[in-house]
Amino acid sequence: MPATLKTVRAYLAATEWDFTEIVVVNDGSRDRTAAVARDAGARVLENPGNRGKGYSVKHGVLEARGDWILVTDADLSAPIGELDKLWDAAGRGEAQVAIGSRAVDRSLVGVHQPVLREMMGRLFNLVMRLVTGLPFRDTQCGFKLFEARPAREVFGRQKLDGFGFDVEVLFIAQRLGYRALEVPVRWNNVAGTKVSMWRGAAAFLEPLAVRWNGIRGRYR
Repeated sequence: MPATLKTVRAYLAATEWDFTEIVVVNDGSRDRTAAVARDAGARVLENPGNRGKGYSVKHGVLEARGDWILVTDADLSAPIGELDKLWDAAGRGEAQVAIGSRAVDRSLVGVHQPVLREMMGRLFNLVMRLVTGLPFRDTQCGFKLFEARPAREVFGRQKLDGFGFDVEVLFIAQRLGYRALEVPVRWNNVAGTKVSMWRGAAAFLEPLAVRWNGIRGRYR
């Protein structure tokens, strides 16, 4: 965490953003994560217990300030400098959402996931596209840029707390008429993931939940 925050702060200091803040969402951690983040100058939000990645991202987005909101994993598997590519795609007024993708140009992936996990990711994407009709080749890369006002409309309708939230927010954005662009980014797998294979397999059901919620009109 300290190294991540130092890297992000150095990047922001070298750019010309009018206003920036670093928001860290603590998902029920009992170690010194929150204290370390605060000491490093981040704004820390506390979840009511361990609620999952989807809830954490929603919490952070809805509390964030500023005109644009970047969602990134704490391990910086997509280097923070890749934000320039997302901004070039969306920040010029072409779209309200830009999502980092490992699948558009796989030559940009420096360190791959284990073979089985990578194959499951590709199968998940196929299932997701068939079930939801979304055109994206990689919804699960944790590096996404949102214009703030549309983001609050989208995440305010989010229902899923688990890893299927990525699919859900893109599905909602499409339903609301917002444009999302898929942008190839550099990416490196970081060892030490806490996502079990069982939880990864269970995520295959979440596109079905998204589709069902859409049919029932829960995103209106």
